[in-house]
Amino acid sequence: MSRRKIWKSQDDIESDKIEQSLRDSVLAIVRKREEKVITGQAHNFGSDFLGSLLRVHHDADKKNRISIDDVIDECKVFFLAGHETTSSLLSWTFLLLAIHTDWQEKARNEVFELFGQEKPTAEGLPRLKIANMIINEALRLYTPAISLVRRVTKNVKLGKYEFPANMELHIPPLALHRNQDIWGKDAHLFKPERFSEGVATATRNNPMAFLPFGFGPRTCVGLNFANNEVKIAMSIILQRYKFTLSSNYVHSPLSLITVRPQNGVQIMLQTL
Repeated sequence: MSRRKIWKSQDDIESDKIEQSLRDSVLAIVRKREEKVITGQAHNFGSDFLGSLLRVHHDADKKNRISIDDVIDECKVFFLAGHETTSSLLSWTFLLLAIHTDWQEKARNEVFELFGQEKPTAEGLPRLKIANMIINEALRLYTPAISLVRRVTKNVKLGKYEFPANMELHIPPLALHRNQDIWGKDAHLFKPERFSEGVATATRNNPMAFLPFGFGPRTCVGLNFANNEVKIAMSIILQRYKFTLSSNYVHSPLSLITVRPQNGVQIMLQTL
């Protein structure tokens, strides 16, 4: 049998380097956490996501353990998924605020009222009502994930529809988020005030109409983390700058894992 040599392209080689670099970085964090427990500097692995993974990795019962590769892969997914979705949400949020400067000013006044020139605090973030309305509206108009995939495990009847077992369903949040029967004739407009009384009122008591993070037991675990990240970034920028949309901006949403601005978001900053 002849032997064939498999050649890797430059992109493949670069991809492998990035993959190894990411793995090494996560592994270094894991080992540092383990070392603190081993040397007695910490009594446990911690109560955060990494600590939960390490407790299972070091479970006394070998049958319950997960491998170090599992720990690293879970950390990579959490990091990459969180970064990708949050950066998408931040991009669209600042695009909308750059266009709708009246809402930008409302959000800025709220930030100054709560934090002044100081850094945002954990106690103050939940009180950012206007920021929360803006974020929800950005999530509605530019949902990071345009499709949620679920598999039916058994025969299910839903209204007049019947779904056989093992059928794969693709749920398009964006179609729901811009449905005029649910949101009204202004469904395509940026109107954060629709969330002034919360999601339930905005969706006319139909929570399944708003799915930026999924719904039910499979709701994204990073929901609160992502919202807080965006609120912090928004608050810090609003404390320092006013901004408007550049005339060079070309609106071209692109779906690549998440919905992102293909040409970036060009905004003009003005220091306060």
